[in-house]
Amino acid sequence: MRLDYADLEARVLALSEGETDALALMATLACEIHHADARFDWTGFYRVVAPGLLKIGPYQGGHGCLTIPFDRGVCGAAARTGEVQLVEDVDAFPGHIACASSTRSEIVLPVRDRTGTLIAVLDIDSDLPAAFTPVDAAGLGTILEKVFANVG
Repeated sequence: MRLDYADLEARVLALSEGETDALALMATLACEIHHADARFDWTGFYRVVAPGLLKIGPYQGGHGCLTIPFDRGVCGAAARTGEVQLVEDVDAFPGHIACASSTRSEIVLPVRDRTGTLIAVLDIDSDLPAAFTPVDAAGLGTILEKVFANVG
């Protein structure tokens, strides 16, 4: 059974109501999203900390990479292009950074504040191939837009 994004959205919005601190929101979202679906083996944020550089933020799961430049990996591609990266097979993605050797597929979404500035990317890894679909991208994208609408 696939994740009920309407239910997840309602839960997350209730938990984050009135909060404007990006780090607090990222921590809450990482926890809620990670535990919402068995497909999600690593769920977390990489924050924009300098031009062209992401640094690990709140996450759930095993260790992640500490820093990722915009010109490397799936997270870097999402940050660089501002577009969702939906990767069915990470081994086929040029320049994929293997933070965990068990990862088979990945989805990464840009996270923007209320001014439209990129502040982070949300990265979700799965040990299953082709675990993510456009439905996941749409559901997660809507949640991110609503939660971070008052940040910045």
